[in-house]
Amino acid sequence: MTERILAWIQAAMPHLLIAPILLPLLAACVLLFLGDKRHRIKAGIGLAALLANLVLAAALMLWARHDGHPHLRHGYGVYLPSNWDVPFGIVLVLDRLSALMLVVSAVVALMALLFATARWHKAGARFHALFQIQVMGLNGAFLTGDLFNLFVFFEVMLAASYGLLLHGSGPSRVKAGLHYIAINLAASSLFLVGASLIYGVSGTLNMADLAQKIPQVAGADRPLLHAGCAILGIAFLAKAAMWPMNFWLVPAYAGASAPSGAVFALLTKVGVYVLLRLSTLLFSPAAGVSAGLGSGWLAWGGMATLAFGAIGMLASQRPARLAGYAVIASSGTLLAALGLARPAVTAGALYYLPSSTFAMAAFFLLAELMDRSRNPDPDAQRAPEDEEDQLPFALADQELARSNLDEDEEVLLGRPIPASTVLLGIAFTGCALLVAGLPPLSGFVGKFAMLSALLKPGGGAMSAANWTLVALVIASGLAALVALSRTGIRFFWTPVERPAPVLRTVEYLPIAVLIGLCVVLTVRAEALMRYAGATSAALYDPADYIGAVMSARPRPTATNTDRLPAPVPGVTP
Repeated sequence: MTERILAWIQAAMPHLLIAPILLPLLAACVLLFLGDKRHRIKAGIGLAALLANLVLAAALMLWARHDGHPHLRHGYGVYLPSNWDVPFGIVLVLDRLSALMLVVSAVVALMALLFATARWHKAGARFHALFQIQVMGLNGAFLTGDLFNLFVFFEVMLAASYGLLLHGSGPSRVKAGLHYIAINLAASSLFLVGASLIYGVSGTLNMADLAQKIPQVAGADRPLLHAGCAILGIAFLAKAAMWPMNFWLVPAYAGASAPSGAVFALLTKVGVYVLLRLSTLLFSPAAGVSAGLGSGWLAWGGMATLAFGAIGMLASQRPARLAGYAVIASSGTLLAALGLARPAVTAGALYYLPSSTFAMAAFFLLAELMDRSRNPDPDAQRAPEDEEDQLPFALADQELARSNLDEDEEVLLGRPIPASTVLLGIAFTGCALLVAGLPPLSGFVGKFAMLSALLKPGGGAMSAANWTLVALVIASGLAALVALSRTGIRFFWTPVERPAPVLRTVEYLPIAVLIGLCVVLTVRAEALMRYAGATSAALYDPADYIGAVMSARPRPTATNTDRLPAPVPGVTP
């Protein structure tokens, strides 16, 4: 019986590649049929779907690590949903990079929705359905193996983000939302133009097939191919928040609700992911004269973005805007590291990516609690009807805040600090260490890994780009430390007469989990660095990726037997 169950699981594993797309889609359909007043039921369904999504992502990540699995071709999982030949049909591809991104997005989405169940999910209609569609778009973008379906999932993701950005209403959100929609519609148009040019030259949009055909493009058509790739790159650079195309990000992210802002921190990583995927796959050394196309622009543009984000953090006064500029600085760090096109530097960047994403998501959630504690409103400060919804000591904090000390006792003992304020301070300290890249947390480990690789150029002299990036990473960390210290002093040390904030468990728990995961990344840094190193090595040697996708064959059926190609020797369908 056990052997039969194991055999069934082994046979079902390839079909799990489509589950991260179908699961949130089905959850969204169910949520659309529920009434607007059934908040608890919808929250339960949404949380259950995202928890299952996290379990699926973790299972796929474990699966991708085992290169010897019988259903992995050269260490890659390939699934043909339409059961058509490559490159004509839809193809989903799982490798170490896509599995890592699935896990990161699943964790952030689950924690953001858990935070939203405290109050934000009731602030507008269709929040839960939009949230599930957002997750579906993210998962599809990470798994797809062709540019056309990348555009489809890109648009699904953006359509859901429009609704989430406007969730909660308010003039600031509407104004920021209009700018956000305009820039993303422009990016989508550029995406279509670039993809059309690439298809006109190569005759395909499958990424693996493109990698094979780019070296064979005629010299007269190569400028048109490069123009299409450049236009396509601009669309993703706008999403990745590269300067000067990132003017929309801070007003949009800071104006959005806290859970939406936390999920939006993932959207810039989609742009970074696509740029890394396409640059290593399409413009590898095997691409001939097209090898390394745009890498210099990517490196120097990333450095300019990093500098812009650091200056923006110094100029920010509100925590939400500070978090927005921190996202820009993080994206600039990743873009600059990827632009150098060195496997060791990319490995450090891949370790830094989940750490920075968790930190930014936690910071957006924390920013709302900080603003609420400084400018309390009656709804936010009113104790819930169910005392179990509060942290165990929240009521004691309220009594402590009301207590009156004698003047002599206050001079001797000082004013007592409520435990809820202490918890906010601890969370802020953790976010500050992660954003600034200070030891001992994973932000420091990721930056140290990148700097170590930059300072070891492999026997040659250090280039100007290497020295510039080293200086900017250090300077941006210092700028972040100054900005965050100033914000912490203003929010936690300035003597302002205000009641102790009331923290709900579902609001503080996601922040604690995200920061706790960064602690786990620090403790397990060696294992994750090995994973990042193997991922980077596979990205810069894409022959196995191309071979796995191009060797995939549809399953024989009664309707497609006549059009199946002859079997390839040594390849199991």
